[in-house]
Amino acid sequence: MEYVKAARTIGAGDLRIMLRTILPNAMPPLIVATALTVGIAILFEAGISFLGLGDNRVVSWGSMIGKNQGFILEAWWTVTFPGIAIFLTVLSISMMGDGLQDAFNPKLRGR
Repeated sequence: MEYVKAARTIGAGDLRIMLRTILPNAMPPLIVATALTVGIAILFEAGISFLGLGDNRVVSWGSMIGKNQGFILEAWWTVTFPGIAIFLTVLSISMMGDGLQDAFNPKLRGR
């Protein structure tokens, strides 16, 4: 990495290189990866609970959808609102990660 070599050339120490050079450039991809992982975890948990493989003592959106899927014609809201909640939660986490990536990206600070 050229910027690490340049920082070492001017006499910067290891800690300064890590905190001032590498960390600001590594934060945007880490934030995006974390946001995507959290969204995937929510979808995975909802899917496992929908299939009935989750903990029955814990209420989750997936278990709400799974237990009420037989009543979708009589009580459509029991399936629709948990599905909308899953969608909005994963979307908002993704958007928040994208916004944080834009805020912490040193390449976009000059704009």
